[in-house]
Amino acid sequence: MEETDREAVATAVQRVAGMLQRPDQLDKVEQYRRREARKKASVEARLKAAIQSQLDGVRTGLSQLHNALNDVKDIQQSLVDVNKDWRQSINTIENLKDVKDAVVQHSQLAAAVENLKNIFSVPEIVRETQDLIERGELLQAHRKLMDLECSRDNLMYEQYRMDSKNTHDMNLIHTYFGDMQKLSEELAKQLWMVVQRSLVTVRRDPTLLVSVVRIIEREEKIDRRMLDRKKQTGFIPPGRPKKWKEKMFNILERTVSTRIEGTQADTRESDKMWLVRHLEIIRKYVLDDLLVAKTLLDQCFPPHYDIFNKLLNMYHQALSTRMQELAAEDLEANEIVSLLTWVLNTYKSAEMMGNSELSPEVDVNSLNPLISQNVVDQLLSKYMSTLTSNIIGWLRKALETDKKDWIKETEPEADQDGYYQTTLPAIVFQMFEQNLQVAAQINEDLKTKVLLLCLQQMNSFLTRYKDEAQLYKEEHLKNRQYPQCYVQYMIAVINNCQTFKESIISLKRKYLKIEMEDALSSSHTSMDATLDIIAKEGCSSLLDEVFMDLETMTMEAHRRVVVEYIRAIMLKRISFKNAEERKEGAERMIKEAEQFRFLFKKLAAGSGEDTEGLCDIIEAIAEVIKLTDPSLLYLEVSTLVSKYPDIRDDHIAALLTVRGDASRDMKQTIIETLDQGQSQPNPNYVPIFKEITVPTLTVPKLLK
Repeated sequence: MEETDREAVATAVQRVAGMLQRPDQLDKVEQYRRREARKKASVEARLKAAIQSQLDGVRTGLSQLHNALNDVKDIQQSLVDVNKDWRQSINTIENLKDVKDAVVQHSQLAAAVENLKNIFSVPEIVRETQDLIERGELLQAHRKLMDLECSRDNLMYEQYRMDSKNTHDMNLIHTYFGDMQKLSEELAKQLWMVVQRSLVTVRRDPTLLVSVVRIIEREEKIDRRMLDRKKQTGFIPPGRPKKWKEKMFNILERTVSTRIEGTQADTRESDKMWLVRHLEIIRKYVLDDLLVAKTLLDQCFPPHYDIFNKLLNMYHQALSTRMQELAAEDLEANEIVSLLTWVLNTYKSAEMMGNSELSPEVDVNSLNPLISQNVVDQLLSKYMSTLTSNIIGWLRKALETDKKDWIKETEPEADQDGYYQTTLPAIVFQMFEQNLQVAAQINEDLKTKVLLLCLQQMNSFLTRYKDEAQLYKEEHLKNRQYPQCYVQYMIAVINNCQTFKESIISLKRKYLKIEMEDALSSSHTSMDATLDIIAKEGCSSLLDEVFMDLETMTMEAHRRVVVEYIRAIMLKRISFKNAEERKEGAERMIKEAEQFRFLFKKLAAGSGEDTEGLCDIIEAIAEVIKLTDPSLLYLEVSTLVSKYPDIRDDHIAALLTVRGDASRDMKQTIIETLDQGQSQPNPNYVPIFKEITVPTLTVPKLLK
């Protein structure tokens, strides 16, 4: 209390100090005192009222507790009296057991009387119900079936209440109503047939489907009522609960699965496009069925059935199961692409689940994947492996086909500018384009992988292309007459290199992301280098071909010069007058032969051509003309003939005529003597005199 007083005094001092801070406020001291006095009086009044209220509450509580104590004592006394009366009445209650049994028996008899009419008319009702089922009047048939079941169940329940262990009477009742169970099964068959064809029935006769749903709803209510009674009494009729609603959904689920599986009409052996057709039929059927379910079927079921979403889940699960089955098969590369494209893209596209007519009930973003990512990865891995083998095979086949064109006797095709080319680049990159377009249908990642694979295989392919071009050249060098269009096809190979370069750049620009270009720069550089080598070696081959042709032409020119020179000598029809003129003429011929030899060597440098033999012929003729002793002329001419066996008599006659000192008899003698001799020509000698035609100057034999 002292602490509280001190705090109150301190607070008061602060309030007074706050009120009296200026001299002019002293005039208001009395006013402040009265105001504070009013506040104090008000607080005291509230305190008194609060204390009085609490005292009244306590007084009331004590009074109620006192009354409650008296009531408890009275109740206790009453319980003692009740207990005393109950003990005195035990014997009386035991004497009422017979009355109790009579009441139970009366209840059973009352139930039997109530159902007596139905009991006696069971066979007739069974026949009527059967007729109604056969006529398709399912609601009326089910109404009669419910009446029969109600009669049986009530009788069994009363029997159960009287003696639950009396199985004989229970079996008797069950046997009497035995045909009713067959009716129930027959009716159920009709219901399930309608349910199986619900998507067709709802278009033709929605009333029939509504009747089936109403019957199922009735059975559901009876099931619930029977289960509630079982909790209370322990009794439930045979065959309950029927769970027809659960069975209906099971039937729908099996129907959906069968519909999905039944869309495969072909096999790979009968149709290469079997999977594409199968998936397209599935897409069409599922879309049509869901549209019918949304617009028509949903109206035939109570809202709490949520029939559309139930069917949506069934179709999704059936599709997932079917897609997993297909994924487990030994699919080819194109089939893997078809499956993944359908699963990853088509399924959620506007062509199927994303169809505008299915929204907003179907949210494609909430649909689970049809196959797991692990399965997708396995399929992609298998696809890449198969595609790798296929690309290698395609490239090998394309190159083999192109090589067959190289040996054709017709020139290769030309582009619009007239440049030779083959179809190889177009075939290769068309194949690449097709596979990249297919991969792009699945996702960007696969497209990039396929592009990398194509460029990688292209790198290896160009190496093989280079080797084949080299072999082509080597085979040609073995026989330069074959193949006939070697030059044209080698030009086409060179032009193909430029086409390959442009196509690689175009392919990367079209399908490769910018951020991936650095990763492929080394590969691109390698391909460019290989193409440059192919083009360079091809150009070198063409140059070699030109030089070899020039060498052949040069050799022929050398030969032609010598032939014309010798022909000119033999056709001049001149004769030297004396030995001095013959010497000067022969030396001039030798000098000119030396000039020819020097010129020929210079033109044929490095070719390996033998130009010496050609010039030696001129020198040999010059030696015949230069000879000063006519007696040795035969020997010199015979030496000439032995070296050049294709020289004819008219050639010798023309040569002797050029000397100018050989008489008619000498010419005749030399020619006849040479005709009798046998020459042994040099095996390496190439005939040249057979190309020289001179007038016949042979002297006829003289008569004796």
